[in-house]
Amino acid sequence: MWNLCLQPSRHLSRTTFHPQHGSSRRLSSIPGAAIPKPRSLHPPRRLQKLVRRTGFTLVGLGAVYIVDKTYNASSIFRNLRTLWTCAMITFDYKWNFTPEKSDLIPELHERVAQRVYDLLTSNGGLYIKIGQAIGANAAVLPPPMQVKFASLFDDAPQIPYSVVHNVFVKELGRPPSGPDGVFEIFEETAVASASIAQVHKAKLWPQIGPDGKPEKEEKWVAVKFQKPDVSHQMNWDLGAYRLVMWMFENWAFDLPVYFIVDFVSDHLRQELDFVREADNARQTAEFVANEPLLRDKVYIPKVYPEYSTKKVMVAEWIDGVRLSDKEGIFRLMGERPSSSATSSSDPYSAAALVSSPPMSPASSLHIPAKPLKGGVSAIMKTMVELFSAQMFEWGWVHCDPHPGNVLVRPSPLDPRKPQLVLLDHGLYVRVPEEFKRDWVKLWRSMLAGNYQGVEDVTKRWGFGLPDLMASFTLMRPTILRKGRKRKDEGEKPKERKPLTQYEISVLMKQKLREFLSDTDRMPKVLIFLTRNMRMVQGNNQSFGSPVNRIKITGYWASRSQMRNTKLPFIERLKEWWHHVVFQAIMFQLDIIFWKSRFLQWFSSLRARFHLGGTRKGGGGFEEELEKSMRGFAKDNLGIEVNSEMFVG
Repeated sequence: MWNLCLQPSRHLSRTTFHPQHGSSRRLSSIPGAAIPKPRSLHPPRRLQKLVRRTGFTLVGLGAVYIVDKTYNASSIFRNLRTLWTCAMITFDYKWNFTPEKSDLIPELHERVAQRVYDLLTSNGGLYIKIGQAIGANAAVLPPPMQVKFASLFDDAPQIPYSVVHNVFVKELGRPPSGPDGVFEIFEETAVASASIAQVHKAKLWPQIGPDGKPEKEEKWVAVKFQKPDVSHQMNWDLGAYRLVMWMFENWAFDLPVYFIVDFVSDHLRQELDFVREADNARQTAEFVANEPLLRDKVYIPKVYPEYSTKKVMVAEWIDGVRLSDKEGIFRLMGERPSSSATSSSDPYSAAALVSSPPMSPASSLHIPAKPLKGGVSAIMKTMVELFSAQMFEWGWVHCDPHPGNVLVRPSPLDPRKPQLVLLDHGLYVRVPEEFKRDWVKLWRSMLAGNYQGVEDVTKRWGFGLPDLMASFTLMRPTILRKGRKRKDEGEKPKERKPLTQYEISVLMKQKLREFLSDTDRMPKVLIFLTRNMRMVQGNNQSFGSPVNRIKITGYWASRSQMRNTKLPFIERLKEWWHHVVFQAIMFQLDIIFWKSRFLQWFSSLRARFHLGGTRKGGGGFEEELEKSMRGFAKDNLGIEVNSEMFVG
């Protein structure tokens, strides 16, 4: 009842107050006029719920982020970033890759390339390795993607020494240094750091000799330790890689790319096992020791298995000049850099792109007063022979021969001659015997222009377009003979209408589908073999192409089967005859090479004496092959290839 009395009436009179009169004046009663309710001091209940739920969500996400970062190496959020980036790329292509937007396709490729590059560099770790594996064969990708993959260097901040200390105690049961340490001296600052590991310099404790006294010789070692986050991230990263490649094949690009996932993933896992890396180094050292042409020219640092685990590896420290230090190499060999080796007018030239990867320790060799014999060509010849022997004879191939993984020093056996030191043995592939024989046949047929021979091998491997296979393997345009005259031979080539950006992209996809005709039969080992060859080619090109890489590689390919003791005598006799014929064919390539070298020398001589000589570009014979190859790919296949793709 009291509540009812206190309720305002719907028919109250309204009263106004006038300051002039000092009194209030009653207005007439207005039916239906209600006094407005006072505003509530609290927000509506719905807004309160929204704020509360938002707060709980943010707190929950923050907690998940902290736990993921602290205990899971940010694996969840790294993969969310991956899925988001790939979804944006897929949407962008689906929406903007149309004939109507043909002129905007280069911008589309630029956006996608930047997104991929940002993803790989932001996530780091295995993402860098995965990007490099893809980039090894990125010549078939749009030019912006080629540029970004070529600039994908493996760099990362150093892990604090406290983390290094904890890893050593966990792996070896002792700290790195100190009275009870693994080493007498351990430099806490790393000499190099990459996404999955970093390297420190250390000194072993003196060993007690037979006479009971400590040895006087100081043994310095390179200590490589794996960063703890990598093992946490590996399964997540490889799972994301698998999903992304499936998305790109089925949703975004409609190209067969998923077939390489298992092979690449298995080898990336192997690269994280330092016990396997130590075994790889010992195996390579045995192969080198058993090859008379290489045993004095190549050295593999000794590994100390007693100090090595899956996450720590200790190897002999070698003083030398990195191959990436071109100025140091020329000083060591007593040569002046040629114009073809130093020119960098093209921002994407081999000279500009073959730079120093951060994982290798800095050059630490005192340059001797007398230059070493043989010049830079002796170094390059040994390098090409080493990796040719791996491919064609040993069937055991180092897959990361970038210039930071190769040192040059005076040979301990003959200090007047150079010796190559090969580092970083984490990634190797084994070449099956059957594949090796086909690989030899492919090289012989390619260099001889034998269409039938190339077609036999490429069909067996599930590839179409033998000309394309030969051209991209040799890195030079190769039109193979089919054993009969073409109908249009002698006729003038018809003038073709320029293609739009959309038509170029469609043609490229069509050619790639023809090329990758049966991915189930393709030898996956080719992924890493081509990576190896690109890097060797880039190393040679960066020094002005002092050696005929194609001829040396072809020679080792041809002679390998002649020396194959597993073949019957009659087969080896046939191989000997094939090798003789092949040598005659290679004489033609020699003429082309020496012509290129003479023109290079003559032009440099004219420029030195100010007679008007110039040398555009910067790679000699390799550069001429590269330019021809780029023109061939664009004119015949619709694929635009940038120069950096030819440096590995």
